[in-house]
Amino acid sequence: VQLVQSGVELRNPGTSVKVSCKASGYTFTSYYIEWVRQAPGQGLEWMGSFDPGDGVSKYAQKFQGRVTFTADTSTSTAYVELSSLRSEDTAVYFCAADHDCSGSLCRYDYWGQGTQVTVSS
Repeated sequence: VQLVQSGVELRNPGTSVKVSCKASGYTFTSYYIEWVRQAPGQGLEWMGSFDPGDGVSKYAQKFQGRVTFTADTSTSTAYVELSSLRSEDTAVYFCAADHDCSGSLCRYDYWGQGTQVTVSS
């Protein structure tokens, strides 16, 4: 099983970023995709969850209105898009997959390698 994420992103404040997570080695629609980030010197922060099986997203309240989860089931790729970026969004963004558990308290089965997003003018 692999989750391979897209590369480093550098963005100006106020813009948007879209990070991809390509899954292989399992049935893409059978696992939740979780999005988590880690800012410098901080712990992991759960952003939300996406079910590729039915397209339903759950967003952490903090990110409501600024984040969108999507997926292309034909390529087994999930996406997170974060808009209205600010410097506090600078972090490493991770995707993770879990067969049974969705939410911030889960210990996910598989993890992507992380994508560094830097927001700076």
